[in-house]
Amino acid sequence: MADIRRGVEKEGLRVTLDGDIAQTPHSESLGSTLTHSYITTDYSEALLEFITEPSVSSADTVKRLCNLHAFTFSNIADELIWPASMPCRLEGDASIPIAEYGSSNIGTMKHVYRRGLDIRYGRIMQSIAGIHYNFSMPTEFWADYQNDCGDEGDLQAFIDRKYFRLIRNYRKHSWLLNLLFGASPVVDESFFDGRDHQLEKFGDKTYGLKHATSLRMSDLGYQNSAQEVLNICFDSLASYTESLELAVQQKYPEYEKLGVKKNGEYQQLNSNILQLENEYYSDIRPKRTTRSGEKPVQALRQRGVEYIEVRILDINPFLPVGIDQEQIRFLDAFLVYCLLSDSCLTTDHKRDEIKENRRRVIVQGRDPELTLLRDDSEVPLNELANQLLTDILVTAQLIDSSGQSDDGLHAKSVEIQTNKIADLGLTPAGKLMSLVESGEEFVPLMLELAKQHKAVTCAECTDNDFFRSLPEQAKESIRKQHAIEESDTINFDQFLREYHQQS
Repeated sequence: MADIRRGVEKEGLRVTLDGDIAQTPHSESLGSTLTHSYITTDYSEALLEFITEPSVSSADTVKRLCNLHAFTFSNIADELIWPASMPCRLEGDASIPIAEYGSSNIGTMKHVYRRGLDIRYGRIMQSIAGIHYNFSMPTEFWADYQNDCGDEGDLQAFIDRKYFRLIRNYRKHSWLLNLLFGASPVVDESFFDGRDHQLEKFGDKTYGLKHATSLRMSDLGYQNSAQEVLNICFDSLASYTESLELAVQQKYPEYEKLGVKKNGEYQQLNSNILQLENEYYSDIRPKRTTRSGEKPVQALRQRGVEYIEVRILDINPFLPVGIDQEQIRFLDAFLVYCLLSDSCLTTDHKRDEIKENRRRVIVQGRDPELTLLRDDSEVPLNELANQLLTDILVTAQLIDSSGQSDDGLHAKSVEIQTNKIADLGLTPAGKLMSLVESGEEFVPLMLELAKQHKAVTCAECTDNDFFRSLPEQAKESIRKQHAIEESDTINFDQFLREYHQQS
């Protein structure tokens, strides 16, 4: 079980020294957001995204993130990188510039997709940042595991089945990650932009919920009422790809009323419930690296699952790059536990229970009296959490004994998380709420942490070959973007038709 591979995609808003969202374009010295392998943007021109390549070393993963932050700081003048998932001070949708990716067809598609997100949900929701954790088991593990299971069929089909078992177990137990690593119990008043809300007021401009763990994952964040009608099935690769593809093709009257074009310009890619598969706000996804112009669902169908993408993680504002090795080790133990544990197919009833447990933990997870559902019974959260952590500890010990770690570090990471159950004030959300309740305001507090993190990363992460390679990588990415733009031979209308017609 040695050589687990993981990569991180970490977002962060560029902000001014006053805590406002940056209005400046993505710096050319950082490279092309279309083609750079490690530094790009997510929804907004101001929403940076740092990507680490897959690595068997958690230390290397964190170090690479540190390198990318330090290099970015050296190329964005006096701007800072916001250290929280919930955004900085905003001035409505208009203050959030949509990301640009150049004039190529693929770059235009990425920009138009974001226009579609704007007219469907507004830009404020898209300014929320997070961490995506990409996880895969080594090839050698799969061959041995298949043999241990007595399976003599196709190896990739075996891998697909087991990864979907991991996904089903993850969805059942992911409330634990919200509880342990949720870090967004409060938000600045500007986030609401005049909209009604049910949050409590803490201080002059800070709102939140006393026992919340992750407002980012609540109704305030990545939610979409149109997607409530979807029934994406995680029973198998075939059921998943079929149900997701149907969702992308399903018309939605409200989006049809908006129109695909306005005054001759695209304002969304289509009028379906999903413009693209990535618009489905799932907390976990099976993934396969795509080829140029290939749809993710086609890559999965043709070549199977390559890795798993975990999408619910808040940025920890108390860490220089939002995540550390301790959290990575626990995530690995949690995911391996989900992979190895038995799992039934998900019924509608069980799906409702999973959704309700997740909702409770997100909005009131640090309430000492909170209970969760287990087979229609109400069970104290701390009881369920401790039982689950006891089982995960066995898996962590298995990882440590396999050669992944000779110091018991995975088991240690589980023990550290177990301590949080006894004192939920030790969680990131608990620490943040404690400061807010003592009189700190969200924006000034995050601004001070942003300055501290800049000092740490710039002092510690600039003396290595990878950091020194980044200026040339930036230049090469710009050359690649220009080559793509020059190679286009069809107009965008035809490009879009051919993309949607993939089967």
